Amino acid sequence: MPRARAALSAVLLTVPLALGLIGSAATPVGAAGSAVIPVGAAGSVTSRSAPDSAPDSALTCRGQGVDPDALVRHRTETVIAAPLATVWRVQTDVERWPSWQTPVESVRRLDHGPLRTGSAFRWTMPVPPHPSTPATSLEITSTVRQIERGRCIRWTGPAIGEGLRIDGIHVWTFTQVRGGVLVRTEETHTGAEVEADVPVATRLLREGLEAWLRDLKQAAEARPPRGDAT
Repeated sequence: MPRARAALSAVLLTVPLALGLIGSAATPVGAAGSAVIPVGAAGSVTSRSAPDSAPDSALTCRGQGVDPDALVRHRTETVIAAPLATVWRVQTDVERWPSWQTPVESVRRLDHGPLRTGSAFRWTMPVPPHPSTPATSLEITSTVRQIERGRCIRWTGPAIGEGLRIDGIHVWTFTQVRGGVLVRTEETHTGAEVEADVPVATRLLREGLEAWLRDLKQAAEARPPRGDAT
């Protein structure tokens, strides 16, 4: 099991995106258990752990959410001071992820056109050597299972590297609020390596999702609106 833990730490500490996957209906801002986040505040990301991330409060897209039985789970959110169309475009134009997410080495769509149900893409991240593991690349193949334009997206897929396999489900929701867009995301991971040390895997997932939201916020707020609607 030490090798599995070393592989997990080497990969996830190097991958601040925490092996993405995306998704729907969000709780209104200011509702019980949620936080009102200052619009445009740098790094304003609110995270949740159990019991707030319990299956009965999971995010969904078209009625589907994360894995209710997964031991590794996290949910987080932020408000982005940008038009909904801009936030949606930045997040779903997956082939441009490397331009604003440093850990993403490459992304290749396996189909063409706007993301839709059944769309798939393969993306890679470099993993440097670790005392117990060689340098390698992490390859994630994500398939969109549910999507509603401008509202939610959910994808699933495996992340595979040397000595490591993680199966993930990732849901994102986008809700227009006063001054911007409330973006919420929730992800679960399953697999022998992450389940070997659930507290560490959960902490690394939290750090990864928070980093992803910060990068998305920075990229969307820096992009001039095109005036198009979702």
